[in-house]
Amino acid sequence: MSLHCQKSAKGDKVNTHKFKADIHQDREDSEAMAIEPPFFEKYKAILQSSANEKEKPSTVEGFDELEIPLIDLSHLNLGQLERQECIEKMGQAAIEWGFFQIVNHGVPDELLNRLKQEQIKVFQQPFDKKSESNFLNLSVQSYRWGNPLATSLRNLSWSEALHISLKDISKMDEYNKLRSTIEEYAENANFLAQRLAEYLAQNLGIKANYFQENCSPSSSSLRMNRYPPCPYPSMMFGIIPHTDTDFLTIVSQDQVGGLQLKRNGRWVSVKPNPKALVVNIGDFYQALSNGVYKSITHRVIANQETERYSAAYFYCPTYETVIESCSKPSLYKKFSFKEYREQIQKDVKATGDKVGLSRFLL
Repeated sequence: MSLHCQKSAKGDKVNTHKFKADIHQDREDSEAMAIEPPFFEKYKAILQSSANEKEKPSTVEGFDELEIPLIDLSHLNLGQLERQECIEKMGQAAIEWGFFQIVNHGVPDELLNRLKQEQIKVFQQPFDKKSESNFLNLSVQSYRWGNPLATSLRNLSWSEALHISLKDISKMDEYNKLRSTIEEYAENANFLAQRLAEYLAQNLGIKANYFQENCSPSSSSLRMNRYPPCPYPSMMFGIIPHTDTDFLTIVSQDQVGGLQLKRNGRWVSVKPNPKALVVNIGDFYQALSNGVYKSITHRVIANQETERYSAAYFYCPTYETVIESCSKPSLYKKFSFKEYREQIQKDVKATGDKVGLSRFLL
């Protein structure tokens, strides 16, 4: 074989390796794309319209980084003075911030880590499978992504979620590890949420058994969120600004960050604390407290490079429960969870967004 031929053969060999490497990379890229919701296809018109604008104003305004109140629940097990101080601190945070973090909350780290791992497994499945109507044998639209009513980048959410009503857990495969993990976490979260709700009620004079009577273990829900890397993080949200339709929300988040709340007209970034859960007041507790506790608007900003995971436990009453302010004169007319949910659905259909408690002002 001539030297020229040897060089050609060697060159061909190198090219073959490169070709195989390219194929392997293409396969990995294809598999990665297969799990992602089709954001670009669904919102093509919105994205093109934004790209064609000569000046593209930033949707995500500037924000501050502040520490929200941190409450150590272990103080509830100390003397009477420390216990009362802890409860009062919790109530003050609900009044001034509508948000607080809790440590020594009783939910095992091992369980939180297991929930995160099961959550990752769910979202790493192909989009075609996740979007099936009977995915995991759950109710239709338990898996959701984006915002089907989005008309602009301002109301587009770059995220996907699995929203599970706890009464639906029994529909899941009993041997599914996700089901057993959710059942265990829901039991822990429900116990914690009821305790927090009752402690907060002490500052308002609400009867001690109010939440036991009106919130059953199956009336709450768990929402597991995944926020994929977003190509336009300054122009859209991971989740658009909103308030929560519940009494309390308990959030477990990873260390990527992105959760923000609105305080005194400015957005405040909640710095992740690996030992803490985040608690926020929902619309129903604001109405029940007659406006004393605040259901604060919050959002999640998008991240260009890193995916983010979180899990939110929504502590809710039964659909028939009537929410009525605990003091007079009432700021809000009384309403049931069912009436509130129906009003939200009407507003979202008409305006693309939730209006919330202001619909029920007297």
